[in-house]
Formats: sequence, structure tokens, C-alpha cells
Amino acid sequence: MSGIRAINLGAPASLDNLHVVALPAPGAPGPGEIRVRLRASSLNFHDFAVVTGMIPAPATRIPMSDGAGEVVAVGDGVRDYIVGDAVVSVFFPLWPDGTPPPHAFVNVPGDSIDGYAREEVVAPAAWFTRAPKGFSHAEAATLTCAGLTAWRALFVDGVTKPGSTVLIQGTGGVSIFALQFAKAAGARVIATSSSDEKLERLHAMGADELINYRQTPAWGAKAAELTGGRGVDTVVEIGGAGTLEQSMAAARIGGHIALIGVLAGFAGPVNTGVLMTRNLRVQGLTVGARADQLAMIAGIEANGIKPVIDRHFPLDQLGDAFRHQASGAHFGKIVVDI
Repeated sequence: MSGIRAINLGAPASLDNLHVVALPAPGAPGPGEIRVRLRASSLNFHDFAVVTGMIPAPATRIPMSDGAGEVVAVGDGVRDYIVGDAVVSVFFPLWPDGTPPPHAFVNVPGDSIDGYAREEVVAPAAWFTRAPKGFSHAEAATLTCAGLTAWRALFVDGVTKPGSTVLIQGTGGVSIFALQFAKAAGARVIATSSSDEKLERLHAMGADELINYRQTPAWGAKAAELTGGRGVDTVVEIGGAGTLEQSMAAARIGGHIALIGVLAGFAGPVNTGVLMTRNLRVQGLTVGARADQLAMIAGIEANGIKPVIDRHFPLDQLGDAFRHQASGAHFGKIVVDI
């Protein structure tokens, strides 16, 4: 291949300025590196923030944090992969395991460095993991950000187990993964959405209790009522400031609120009295470590979990994919085929 296609942001960053560019093909991988023919990516709010300028990046930045494909060449010293292996990227290449080191959150693909909206990449082997057995590249591409975020909320920062109660918000990728993971662990799930149609789809996937938050604005109290007044063990909180008060009302004494999103606001007042008197733990969460991703993949394989993909778009229609995301009409993950 003499060259590859990629997407650049353009200037100023906007969905209308995303454009396809031709780039030189990457060279042979060096020691410890692999060359990957990328086949799919998936959309996250983080990517939306980059392509719309909420997160500043240069006009030549290649977006997209999630990438899946097959290994086409390996460098000296690489032992974990051979040509033909299916792999999926990690969100934080410099966070291998445990508590994040001070430098963990730099070198995020599609943000501070070029991402995976391109046909090929050469990168350190540790920047990828194996993909789950039996997964398509499109399915694997949903795991890097959304899948691992849900996994960490429930099983790394939280202690979800049989009999636990988990509350999920909406029908985006993280929330649906949280539903699937929680049910596989034997937990009870309460789901919220503004759409009765989407709630029925969540029920068909195993959600035990449903709350339409437009019809029930005090959905936190309703969730607590559904637990007999005890409250839920974990809230997968994707809204941020605009929904945190209701999440606090839903949580049990000593409960865990996994704060993973800001869809309803970046900042706002917090009732610290409720946090204190109810002994709540609000844990900020940004994806997870490479070792957590490998644990998640093992869990996915053991339970036969498959991601829910709402729609596919080709690479050159990335802007349209983000417009579909912004509409809120999707249920599950939106995938870009490369």
C-alpha cells in the first residue's frame, strides 16, 4: 500500500470540517511495535468533544480513541502477537495496571496524539490488547472506551455481585454495557430513559425496573422506592451536574456513584450535606487500565456478551455518524467501518 486514508479535524474543528486526507503508509514496525490494519472505530462523547472543538486539538489531528483491526507486521521482541491476530486499542496507552500514575492520562489517541480514524497505524504492542474471541472488528471497537468504563464502574471501583442493585441512565454505549455486565454478575438493574420505547428495549435485555425520567422527574426517589427504601448500591452516572442530585437520592447509605459523564453539565451545586450524612462515595472515572481491559475481555468471553451496535457508517461519513450521535436517537454504540 503506497498510502492510507485518514480523517483530519480541519480548522476550526466542527462536524462540517472533518475531511479525508491521504497520508504516507506507516513504515515497518520497530522493536516492540506492531503494525495494525484498522477496520473499525466507535463513537464516544469524548470523540464528539474533540471533533466539535470542546477539547482543543490541532487541525491535522486524526480523531477517534477506539480502534480495532488485525496485526499485519510485528517488530523485534514482540511476543504477544503474530500476524493475523485481531486486536483492539487501549484508551490510556501509558496506564498498564493499578492506580493511574501521574502521566497516565497523556497520549490519549484522538486527543493529545493522533487516533484511529485511519487505515493503518504503527504503535507499541502495549497500546493494544487482544480482541475477544469470536468478535468482529466492529464489535471489538466498542470496548476501548465505553465497555471498559462500564466495567470499571461496576467491578474495579465498585463491588457488583449477585444481589447488588445498579442504576443506569439512558441507552448510550456505557449504560448498555453496564446493564449487560451487571446482569451477567447476577445484579438487579433499574434503568432510566426519556423514551418508553427505549425502556422496553432495555427491559427486553434484562432491565428489572424502568423509570421514564420525563414522566417522573424525581426519579432518584422512585429508584430508592423500588428497592424498598434501601437505595441502590451503584449508580452509573453519565449526566454529571444536572443529574447528580437525583443519583444521590437513589443511592443507599454508603452507596457508590460512578461519575463517568457530563452530558447534563460540567459543573453545578452539590448538596454536600447529603453526601456526608448518607456516607456516599462519588468516584470520578475515566475509562481504565490495560489490565482492566484484559479482565473485561475475559469476562465478556466467559459470559458470551456481545455489544449492541446501533448503526454503521463508512469512514468518509464520520461527520454524519456524529450527527446521528448528537440526535440522541441511537441505542447502543455507533460504529465507523474503516
